[in-house]
Amino acid sequence: MQGVVSFGEILLRLKTPDHERFFQSTTLEAAFGGSEANVASILAQFGQESAFVTAVPDNAVGDAVIAELRKYNVNTSFVKRRPGRLGIYFLETGSYQRPSHIIYDRTGSCIACASSSDFNWSEIFQGTRWFHVSGIMPAVSENTREICINALKAAKNAGLIVSLDLNYRRKLWDDRIASSRIKEMMQYIDVLIANEEHIRRCLDISVAGYDTPQEELPDEYFGTLSRNIEEAYSSVSVVALTRERAYTSDINDFSAVLYDDAGDFYISRKYHLENIVDRAGGEDAFSAGLIYGFLNYTDKRRTLDFAAATACLKHTIPGDVPFLSKEEVELLVENNCPGRLQR
Repeated sequence: MQGVVSFGEILLRLKTPDHERFFQSTTLEAAFGGSEANVASILAQFGQESAFVTAVPDNAVGDAVIAELRKYNVNTSFVKRRPGRLGIYFLETGSYQRPSHIIYDRTGSCIACASSSDFNWSEIFQGTRWFHVSGIMPAVSENTREICINALKAAKNAGLIVSLDLNYRRKLWDDRIASSRIKEMMQYIDVLIANEEHIRRCLDISVAGYDTPQEELPDEYFGTLSRNIEEAYSSVSVVALTRERAYTSDINDFSAVLYDDAGDFYISRKYHLENIVDRAGGEDAFSAGLIYGFLNYTDKRRTLDFAAATACLKHTIPGDVPFLSKEEVELLVENNCPGRLQR
C-alpha cells in the first residue's frame, strides 16, 4: 500500500463543555488535535498506511500523544522526543449567532523549537508516495518554516506527490508574512487544498469582477479561480476548494470543487448541515478524504465526492479526529437518504 507522511504540530485541545463560555464552569474537556495529525489519523482509520512527523515532550504528556496516534494505527516512528512543552489550544463552541472561539498557547512548543537536523527526510520518505503539510507550520516559528522547506525539497527530490492545505490562521500571523511564506512553498506543491478566502489572503489571486464580497459565489467563479492558480504556479496540477456557507454556528452548507491540469472541473454534492456537533477538523477531514481518494480511486469525481462526504460526517462527530470508517463515507457517497437507521 502506498504510504502517506504528514508533518505538523499536535496540540492539547481544551474545550468547554457543550456550549459553555470559557471557564463558565470549572471543567475543560481534554483531547489532542492539530491539522496534520488529524489528516494522518483519519487516513489510518481508512486503512491507508500513514505516518506523522512532529516533536513532542519527553514526558508523560508526550507518552499520551504517542498513545493517541497509535490508537488510530498511525506510524509514530519519526516522532521526535525532546525536553519542552506541548502546544495547547482552547476551544469555546459557539451556538446560533455566537461564533466559536479559539485561543492558541503554542509559543515555544517542542516542534516550534525543533531544528532541521532532527528529521532525516530521506529515511522518513522511504516507501512513501504522498507528503502532506499545511500552511500552519511555517506560521508556528522560523524553525518550522525552515523544516517545511527542507521537507518539501526532499519530497520533490524523492518524486512524491505533495499536498498543501493553506489553512490560514489569522491569530498566528499577519497577511503580509503569510503570503510571503506560503508563496515560498508553492513551487513544490502538486495538490493545493484551500477555500476562497485563504487563496485571496495567502496567494493574492482573485477573479476579475468579483472585488466585492458575496454571500454565495457561482460555480464559474471557482473554476476561473482554480485556473488562475494553476497559471500562476506551474507545479500545481490539482486545486481542491471547499465551499462553506455559515448561516449560524450550528447551520452550514458544505460542498467542494476540484480542478485539474487537464481543464476538468468537478463539483461535489452540497450538504446542508444542521445541529453541527463539532466543526473543528472539518477541512482536515476533507484533505484526508481527498488524499485517500487519489491513492485508491481512478475517478476524480468519486475522489471529490468521497472527500466532501468525509468532511460532512466529521461535522457530526465530536473531537478533532472523527471515529470514522471508509465504508461509512462510501455509504454516504452512494446513499441519497443519509441518516436512515442501519440494521
